[in-house]
Amino acid sequence: MNKLVVGNLLHRPLRSLISIFAIAIEVVMILSIVAIMIGMVNDQKTRTSGIGADMIVRPPNASFISAVGGAPVPAKIADVLRKLPHVAVAAPVITDLSTAGTVETIWGIDYQSYNALKPFVFLEGTPFQGPDDAIVDDYFARSDKGHHVGETIMIKAHPFRISGIVEHGKGGRKFVPIRTLGTLIGTPDNASLFYVRSDDPKNEGLIRQEIEATPGMAKYQVQTLDEWMSMMTPARLPGFNIALRVVIGIAMIVGFLVIFQSMYTAVMERTREIGILKSLGASKLYIVNVVLRETALLSLVGIALGMLLTQLIKLGLTYRFPTMTFQLTADWRVNAALIAFIGSIVGAIYPAWKAARKDPIDALAYE
Repeated sequence: MNKLVVGNLLHRPLRSLISIFAIAIEVVMILSIVAIMIGMVNDQKTRTSGIGADMIVRPPNASFISAVGGAPVPAKIADVLRKLPHVAVAAPVITDLSTAGTVETIWGIDYQSYNALKPFVFLEGTPFQGPDDAIVDDYFARSDKGHHVGETIMIKAHPFRISGIVEHGKGGRKFVPIRTLGTLIGTPDNASLFYVRSDDPKNEGLIRQEIEATPGMAKYQVQTLDEWMSMMTPARLPGFNIALRVVIGIAMIVGFLVIFQSMYTAVMERTREIGILKSLGASKLYIVNVVLRETALLSLVGIALGMLLTQLIKLGLTYRFPTMTFQLTADWRVNAALIAFIGSIVGAIYPAWKAARKDPIDALAYE
């Protein structure tokens, strides 16, 4: 039977190749959208954990997603937080989403307090020397054709001189003075949120109580870093699951239709051969088995090709955009393979059933 299956597929090589590529595209679509979105979430978690803070304080009704919500509260609230008994460091930060050229988050920081959370590790250069200086991480420094200390880059349509290059993993990739960024977005004395380091992690509960008891701050959102980490999952991100379902749905429809058309056409072309098989005693189950085996072989080759193409896409994106995290997980590799395989088999069920129901006499008389 296996020789018959392979022979049938090789008889129409172009059609078989089209089916294989359709399944490969289905796998690439699923894995690429998942890898980019999960990569963004996990990259944000990794960089935030490297800031050195124990707690995050946000204004009332602010989103837990960085760069969403502007800078609505006075930065001097950091002075209030620093006076609390168990607060060691409080750093005001502006996180602003920029879509100029690429989608990225610009971080406005008070260097002294932000560095006190956990010191920057400088690979080149120095901290800010003026209001129009910027610090960038090593990933950004390697992007495009490379960047160096002293170079002028545009941030928010404003020229900044790179004063230093630091190791990645401390929140952002581009840091500018908080007041400068605030001025550019129209809120020169404000902040988006505050990172807090406690004198002892055991006192996080006390700090929360102290903040809530401070006049005017009862409604502020206070989270430990662990609490924030638990919220940064794909299921909690707005639109993530919807986008994922849409992409998977479209991919499954593409795979289903291509396999359905391919196998249905193959069955119609092999009407006489099916009649010969049935006249020789082949059962309906045997005929169905042949068609489904052909589909399974096409599906497996397509899945393997899809995995290879996705890996090549990852290598290309990593080379072209070093700051992008393209995370392929084993779980989603398996999920994508199962989705593609099941969709292909479902698409072949009707053609297989139609082939099995052919009357051998009519089939033999077919011209």
